[in-house]
Amino acid sequence: MSPLAPSSPWPAAPGAPTRRACLRSLTSIGTLAAAPGLWLAAPGSAHAGGQLEEPLIDSVRSALASAVGDLAPPEPLFASTEARLSYLRWLSAMSDRLRNRKTQWEVRRDFLQTLWYEAKRAGLDVSLVLGLVQVESAFRKFAVSSVGARGYMQVMPFWTRAIGDGDPGKLFHMQTNLRFGCVILRHYLDREQGDLYLALGRYNGSRGKAPYPNAVFAAQRNWFFQERTVAA
Repeated sequence: MSPLAPSSPWPAAPGAPTRRACLRSLTSIGTLAAAPGLWLAAPGSAHAGGQLEEPLIDSVRSALASAVGDLAPPEPLFASTEARLSYLRWLSAMSDRLRNRKTQWEVRRDFLQTLWYEAKRAGLDVSLVLGLVQVESAFRKFAVSSVGARGYMQVMPFWTRAIGDGDPGKLFHMQTNLRFGCVILRHYLDREQGDLYLALGRYNGSRGKAPYPNAVFAAQRNWFFQERTVAA
């Protein structure tokens, strides 16, 4: 491994998370590029659906509970200098893309560092999580949806009750929100046996319906990062 976040409490899903199901909707591919704009058309709103409250396994409950007390952006660890340099190149590229949404460098850095850390911790593709945040909240920390979901990843307040805390205001804390969102998506991905299309639908409360996962996949393309290779 190169970048090292804390060891994940979840085993990797069998094989890579599949997008086979999202290919079922290729007939609507002409509308995909516009999908994020459609989801974010109203700048004062957010677009979370109705996630369902359900029993949690101990590892999920523990991962959620530990985030509530974390106040500072987490510090990623790296196995090598090259791994750290690769992360810094990613951070620079993503910071440039996010500049119009978050104008202060320190705010962008802390947000990206935390999102990278939490996505890696949960075994998720970082570009996918960035795409989900774009669709859910347009990168607005204090976004609230019509059903009461909160923050960057539009986490429903009942998740705080699930760990015995019950204070939905804590979902506006950056690391808490990103930890909850990543853990919840990982939980759904495991429940759907690696089917990312169905997991995203479950995250939005629209399992089996194409618009939401297609919007996230379209937004994800804004956040792909490929290392430049230098010819010998």
